[in-house]
Amino acid sequence: MKFTDGFWHARPGVGIHYAREVDRIAEHAGELRAIAPTRVVEKRGDTLNLPVITTTISSPMENVIRVRLTHHKGRPEPLRFPLAGAPQNVGQATVDGTDATLRSGELSAHLSVGKSWDLRFQAGDRLLTRSGAKSAAWADVAPGAAVDHGPIQLEREGRTSYMLSQLDLGVGGMVYGLGERFGPVAKNGQTVDVWNYDGGTSSEQAYKNVPFYLTNEGYGIFVNDPGHVSFEVASEAVERVQFSVQGETLEYFVIYGPDPKTILERYTALTGRPARVPAWTYGLWLSTSFTTDYDEKTVSSFIDGMAERDIPLSLFHFDCFWMREFTWCDFEWDPRVFPDPDGMLARLHERGLRVCVWINPYIAQQSPLFDEGMAAGYLVKNRDGSVWQWDRWQAGMGLVDFTNPEATAWYKDKLRRLVRQGVDCFKTDFGERIPVDVVYADGSDPERMHNYYTHLYNKAVHEVLVEERGEGDAVVFARSASAGGQQFPVHWGGDSTASFASMAETLRGGLSLAFTGFGYWSHDIGGFELTPDAAVFKRWTAFGLLSSHSRLHGSGSYRVPWMFGEDESDAQSAVAVTRKFARLKNRLVPYLLGAGEQAHRHGTPILRPMYLEFPRDLTAPHLDRQYMLGDDLLVAPVFSAEGDVDVYLPEGTWVSLLTGKSVEGGRWLHEQHGFDSLPLYVRPGGVVPLGAREDRPDTDHLAGLTLLVNPGEDLGWARTVRVAGADGREVEFTVRRDGAAIVAESSQADDWALEVVGGGRTAADAGVARLLA
Repeated sequence: MKFTDGFWHARPGVGIHYAREVDRIAEHAGELRAIAPTRVVEKRGDTLNLPVITTTISSPMENVIRVRLTHHKGRPEPLRFPLAGAPQNVGQATVDGTDATLRSGELSAHLSVGKSWDLRFQAGDRLLTRSGAKSAAWADVAPGAAVDHGPIQLEREGRTSYMLSQLDLGVGGMVYGLGERFGPVAKNGQTVDVWNYDGGTSSEQAYKNVPFYLTNEGYGIFVNDPGHVSFEVASEAVERVQFSVQGETLEYFVIYGPDPKTILERYTALTGRPARVPAWTYGLWLSTSFTTDYDEKTVSSFIDGMAERDIPLSLFHFDCFWMREFTWCDFEWDPRVFPDPDGMLARLHERGLRVCVWINPYIAQQSPLFDEGMAAGYLVKNRDGSVWQWDRWQAGMGLVDFTNPEATAWYKDKLRRLVRQGVDCFKTDFGERIPVDVVYADGSDPERMHNYYTHLYNKAVHEVLVEERGEGDAVVFARSASAGGQQFPVHWGGDSTASFASMAETLRGGLSLAFTGFGYWSHDIGGFELTPDAAVFKRWTAFGLLSSHSRLHGSGSYRVPWMFGEDESDAQSAVAVTRKFARLKNRLVPYLLGAGEQAHRHGTPILRPMYLEFPRDLTAPHLDRQYMLGDDLLVAPVFSAEGDVDVYLPEGTWVSLLTGKSVEGGRWLHEQHGFDSLPLYVRPGGVVPLGAREDRPDTDHLAGLTLLVNPGEDLGWARTVRVAGADGREVEFTVRRDGAAIVAESSQADDWALEVVGGGRTAADAGVARLLA
């Protein structure tokens, strides 16, 4: 939200009360507590009729500093995100005369009495950022003021309070993150409203909004407020990032790195790490699509068609119309098209397939569960005590009140029955259309519940799967999220359209989401809206099967590959392209499981922006049409029918996984690719574990394992990789250079091989052609 009219003035109707100086600072139980008057105090009388900003500085964990700015503290404490990693204060606070410091690991905060407001954050002696003059304030906004209140355009009586802060950006400072956003990955120059919308992928709206950003200056900022947070990123004040919330208190965390991976590791330690997901989820998912006609015969024909064409399939997804129209959600199979759901699910399992079904948190008026939930008080209510309803999406639908533990248990029991029937996972759609003029059972502020609702929704569904299937075998396929939502994977990119432009914006959304600690990510191959032409479908298939999770799904048309071309003599046909990359994906599962373990243990996503992996490369901060898949694979999707693509390779010798050709990096390359190819490079020093089987992702990956190695050039090069076996145990392999030779060792496995690529070898010499034939 923008409060100013240029540098000098506030907008009409806005009173901005900046922290002008620090009157006093005290240390208390490891915290710093300061009072900041909003005008300079020269004599006693100046303290009258004067708002102050009370500032508390503390540290919940090493290298993380919390700042809380408060105008009036008598209001109820607002809803905040739960912090998984926030123990007692660990900071060391000192006050030396007029100067105060709080230290936490290498990070420190500095504030001084009797001077202009100047809150500085340092790593050692290096200044990271600062909140200087005119950078921390309480804003008093009159009704009808010349401001845009953002997405919450309520009728306002009286003046509205906001708290805001600004932090400096250095020359060349860049900002990333703030959730899934489909515009430029670097957020400089943008205004970002953290507010979940059901808005598609082609606008500034987003399904997954996260009030966390990461900079290329060694730190990240997390605003701990699940409500509407407005970020002006080098826009209102071009040398600063501003963030503001409605209310009387603003809380934010400064998270030191210095590198982006470490920032994410600390941020996810604070807000929660992604759960592990099972190996079967990495295979290809196929959907009924949305509004298409389907029944068990249709489903069987799709599955048979994939098998007949040797395209491996891991899971079948039933979208909305597995339930009868007007009754979503009643969690009952439509008997007109699925008369024997128990038998059908058993038959799918006999074919080695898993099953996913679509759900949402809305209960239509025609569902028997509506009356049940209304009678028990399980639905969100209007202020007059009646059930909140509207007709957008489902006629007369209500909203499950997940702040009510009994309502949550009731909803979970409905899903539990489906799991016991044979459903393996749930697509948790929606969760963004959450009203703000309602009452929750626990009295939560509805404005802050708007974004936080999806957290409670996905948490409840994920818990059912953990309770029924166990840790490590639970997965949802979620569209909406906010901070902490990364704990309940997988998340997919929402409703894209069937075009190259939408394919590119989808990738930008995934990269932006990765900058906020979401470890696993998927999208609708071919686009959701409209029907792709064959070129879009084939290019998107290669991209989709080189994402962490891969799903064929559409809206009004099916996404089975033979509908886009299946000439068996043509390696460029849609069927051939899908077969090739689906088989490759299954062979990559040992590698992807290792990358997933990094997400679970450290918060490093599988799909990685280039800057996350190469923070010292001056080109990497600007790249948003390519990415790293795990540590060692670079992927550059092709966004044209003709196959022209520009790809940037950082320094070193890279090797094409598809051809075995070695290429020197540190430069841009222009390449031309058929539909069955794309730039897919093994990093210098990379080790890629490849499974022996192409037919499914959930096998014993140690049986016939191949370690594909592009060795580092220095004499001391060595790598250790871990591969999970069928029993879940991890086996360690050490690969190193011994003079001119590359040596690999493991004391725990014997059925494996080493393939060395690079060093001038051709594809045939390196064995890549044989491995991937």
